[in-house]
Amino acid sequence: MSRVLTRLAAILVAVGLFFTSQTLTTPQKAAAADSGYLMVHFTGEGAESQQLYLSHSSDGLHWNDLDGGGMVLRSPVGTKGVRDPAFVRSPDGSKYWIIATDLCIGCGQDWNAAINNGSRNLVLWESTDLVTWSQPWLLDVAGAIPDGRNAWAPEAIWNPATNDYVLYWATNVPLNGATKHRIFYARTSDFRTITTPQAYIVRPGAQEIIDTQIIEVPSGVGDYRYVRASGDGQITLEGSNSILGTWTSLGNLSGIGLTGSQVEGPMWMKFNGTGKWALYLDQYATSGGYMPVVTTDPSDPAAYRKPASSSYHMGGTKKRHGWILNLTAAEESRVLARWPGTAANRLQSYNFQDRYVRHTDFDVRIDQNITGADAQFRLRPGLAGSGSVSFESVNYPGYFLRHADYDFRLVRNDGSSQFAADATFLKVAGLADPAWSSFRSYNHPDRYIRHYAYYLKLDPVTTATARGDATFRVTS
Repeated sequence: MSRVLTRLAAILVAVGLFFTSQTLTTPQKAAAADSGYLMVHFTGEGAESQQLYLSHSSDGLHWNDLDGGGMVLRSPVGTKGVRDPAFVRSPDGSKYWIIATDLCIGCGQDWNAAINNGSRNLVLWESTDLVTWSQPWLLDVAGAIPDGRNAWAPEAIWNPATNDYVLYWATNVPLNGATKHRIFYARTSDFRTITTPQAYIVRPGAQEIIDTQIIEVPSGVGDYRYVRASGDGQITLEGSNSILGTWTSLGNLSGIGLTGSQVEGPMWMKFNGTGKWALYLDQYATSGGYMPVVTTDPSDPAAYRKPASSSYHMGGTKKRHGWILNLTAAEESRVLARWPGTAANRLQSYNFQDRYVRHTDFDVRIDQNITGADAQFRLRPGLAGSGSVSFESVNYPGYFLRHADYDFRLVRNDGSSQFAADATFLKVAGLADPAWSSFRSYNHPDRYIRHYAYYLKLDPVTTATARGDATFRVTS
């Protein structure tokens, strides 16, 4: 009997360890996201517009451009442009990703090349706080698809059935020589490695499908746990109780006058604290930008309503295909502190007043009559201390003026205390004219920013010439 009891006890311990391990590997649910909304999007064509921008809303209908409408992240990889960005938050809220199309129309590639021989990669960023983002990396998702020509409009959703993420996107696999985009998917746990891509949504015949976004619906709303909206000639709605299971067609939005020839880029948003959703649609045919349609049941096409145009406002920049994240109070506080509406300024030289501070190939100098983004900076609160300033580049957000060996470069903030100290300055009355400004080093308080042979240096100031070299005007 004792042997039996010992064996039974061992089995019970093993079973307990098994369930404990399962609990540890399944992320806990994050705090409720009920404190505003964050939209990531791009704004149009061209190298500057096909980057990442953020907008914030308190009510989900009226949007404010963060950082004065400036870009917040730039892609230096692949095509060096991004479109169709999407947020992904881990179930426990400890990690975030941005995934985007690696595409820059008009930056050396036209639509025909992008469709038939485009990037097979996605561009990804990672963060633990939603405000400090990694350097981006490329993830090849379509290279293993036979005759796959591109990878567009990525999305991802956590799948509790497999304890990982379903990453899905559109790839053109031509049919009889004609373009035919289909939705493919792969599973991933880290967005750095993926399973072999599989076909996910393929419409009959020559019909293409590009934009798809899935939401999870709470119990008691409609008949399905998941609803997806897709651009496939219509804005088609489908429902399922399993992300990788069978999906049922529910209809489309043609009943309220919205077809795929008018709108694209469906983008879901759940209103905080209510039983309502908005499905934002990009009015690409009229270049009208996003508009919301509102519903109390995402699975019922008859429940959608178009609000009056006066009931929503999309902000100062055009929003192109993106993603909306419901924020927790802590997330909202961090986001609004990181990207306030700080003006973009130039630094004008005192003794060469036709010259302004600018970066070129990440070196820093003063040049004549520079008005472009290379000469624009946002004067942020000092990275190393209060009452000081740091200079963040407008067209390379996250990059700051930093001294090293008393020389200046435009360098990406690595989050270190050394970087913060090297990139922080005390703004004081101009050494050559108190109506202007000079900038004293935070960690070398006997030295100032000055130009010498037109390049920026960090030097002691002991002569009248040096005082003129170290004096600047902050101007628009």
